[in-house]
Amino acid sequence: MKKIIYLLTGLLFTLSLMAQDDSAMIKKITDEVLTNGKAYEYLRVLCKQVGPRLSGSPQAAKAVEVTKKMMEDLGADKVWLQECIVPHWVRGKKEEAKIIYAGGKTYPLDVTALGNSRGSGDKGVTANVIEVKDFDELKALGEKVIKGNIVFYNHPFVQTFINTFQAYGEAGKYRFAGASQAAKYGAIGCIVRSMASNVNDFPHTGVMGYNDSFPKIPAIAISTLDAEYLSKALKTKMAKQVYFRTNSQMLDSVKSYNVIGEIKGTEFPDQIITVGGHLDSWDLAEGAHDDGSGCVQSIEVLRVLKALGYKPKRTIRAVMFMNEENGGKGGDKYYEEAKAKGEKHLFAMESDEGGFTPRGFGVSGSKEVVEKVKGWMPLFHPYGLYEMHEGGGGADIGDLKQLGTVLSNIYPDSQRYFDIHHAATDKLEAVSERELKLSAAMMAAMIYLVDKYGL
Repeated sequence: MKKIIYLLTGLLFTLSLMAQDDSAMIKKITDEVLTNGKAYEYLRVLCKQVGPRLSGSPQAAKAVEVTKKMMEDLGADKVWLQECIVPHWVRGKKEEAKIIYAGGKTYPLDVTALGNSRGSGDKGVTANVIEVKDFDELKALGEKVIKGNIVFYNHPFVQTFINTFQAYGEAGKYRFAGASQAAKYGAIGCIVRSMASNVNDFPHTGVMGYNDSFPKIPAIAISTLDAEYLSKALKTKMAKQVYFRTNSQMLDSVKSYNVIGEIKGTEFPDQIITVGGHLDSWDLAEGAHDDGSGCVQSIEVLRVLKALGYKPKRTIRAVMFMNEENGGKGGDKYYEEAKAKGEKHLFAMESDEGGFTPRGFGVSGSKEVVEKVKGWMPLFHPYGLYEMHEGGGGADIGDLKQLGTVLSNIYPDSQRYFDIHHAATDKLEAVSERELKLSAAMMAAMIYLVDKYGL
């Protein structure tokens, strides 16, 4: 019995020393990032010197150059470009839209074309508007009511969802599939209430998709404020028709790149830990939160580890994925090449939920892996991170799960994200330097723990 007690006492003492060492290292990481971190400076370059970075655009090409240089300058062991072919959608001339009243007067509407949508043509679209809340209501009305008209999906966020990503996921189907579902019943145009948690004048774009079985009708998002106004005008019979014109078009696909930087592992160099965000952004603003923040946080992970002289056991990569917003070709390419080369991807973390205050992490893996990561969470409590969700990852790293990779994501506070997501308000000024740096430090801390202990 005494021997068992001694063994348990020794084990607890060893675990205590390990926890102290890890706490000290995480404090070093956090102190370095909060005092000397470059993430906000990197983000300023992306936002103010590069700007909107939609795949296929000159700005996207420039973003590839500047992020490659950032990782070279911080001293990454290797930096390279991974070629991928991406779609090239252009918005064209600014959209126009207006309500036409019975007496002929008009009221302008704040709208934006949805990503990948076809343009309306020079004459635009003019028709009566049929308001629906969901697909069930659309189906119930059917072709008899819908044919020849514009369908208006007025589906607001569910405000009672505390996690606003839950509300976004619930409403997102109307943006993505709404046009084709409306065209199925003969609609000639589609208006979608913006995927936003607040009511204001800024329309939110985002990707939509066409079903080849139905006509490809033009689709726009309307600001939440004007969605409320249009709904009222329809109910009171004030609105006779709506006119809108868009000028977007899909051009031929073009060559682009993922940008990859790495620090080579000293003991298990063939085991790869990936941290990344997506380099492309929508064209309405600067893509500061979506996803400039995720990119610069990932670069900062490499920078802080180099600055502290940390020698990782495993190879740590920062990846700037291209084309997450309207195609996912960068994530596809990263997975395809990893599979073809037989690479061992141990862990992949994505940051694509904004540069807000960190709250925790999501993790997808076996029960044993999830429990192991949960065991590390007390180390994050001093920094305000208490949440560990089962189920983690992101659009660009999702396919790596097929290689047995444990997937994760940084989980920031979500309350303000959909005020600015895919809208003209997603600018540098909407990002707190302090919050951005703290999330970067927590990402680096998690990468450190995975590297030290494995999974």
